[in-house]
This record gives sequence, structure tokens and C-alpha cells, in this order.
Amino acid sequence: MKNVMNNKVVLSVLSLVLIVAMALSFSACGNDSNVKDDAKAEKSFTFKVVDLDGSEKSFDIKTEAKTVGEALVNEGLISGTTGDYGLMVDTVDGVKYDYNADGVYWAFYINGEYAMSGVDSTDITDGATYSFAATKAE
Repeated sequence: MKNVMNNKVVLSVLSLVLIVAMALSFSACGNDSNVKDDAKAEKSFTFKVVDLDGSEKSFDIKTEAKTVGEALVNEGLISGTTGDYGLMVDTVDGVKYDYNADGVYWAFYINGEYAMSGVDSTDITDGATYSFAATKAE
């Protein structure tokens, strides 16, 4: 009779521990609004396209992408080929230039300054202005 009583106590304690553990596990799955994940935080920036004739288009981009290149590819605004040095952009907003054929290329700018990094390796800065300008080689 004493063994039966001890088994009931042990089972009751184990059940209580299991219930508490499950409650803590489920509460951890709850609201995570206080957790900020910079990689997935929505950022916004302005994207400008300047064609050879000087005409300009502007786009307001909101994205969870990490890099400018990723965001613009996702929006369908740029495309090109990936090589040893990253994405070589040849098409911007549907306009394609081939440097080898016509001597024109798309130059990448950050806040009006010629970029020292490729579009696919440039992390997005919230509120910045990024642009591609069609440029004729001289």
C-alpha cells in the first residue's frame, strides 16, 4: 500500500512538472513584437532611374531585403548577369544597354555619389536614395 501511495505522489509531481514545462514552452511561442529582427525589418528608400536623354523616374521602395540589389531584383527593376564581381546590371526599368555593342552602361549611385560598391553588395540604408544612370563611355 505504501508503494502505491509513493507511485501516486511521484506521478503527480512528474505530471505537474510536465504541465509547467509545456506552459513555459507555449508562452515562448507567443507575441514576439518586442523582438526586433533587423534583417527582416521593413526599410524604405528612393530609387531613381536616369536615362541617356536625362529623363528621370523615381520609385519609392519598401522592402525586407538586406541589399539594394536584392530589393530591386525582387521589384523587377533591375536585371543582369552574375559574374566574379557580383551582379552586372544591364537592364534597368526595362531599358537594356550593352556596353560592348553601344558603349553605354548603367552607373550605380548612392545619395548622388558614384558608388564604390556593387548594387548586390550594398546594404540598404533606410531613407537613402539609390540610382542608376545610363552613361555613355567616352
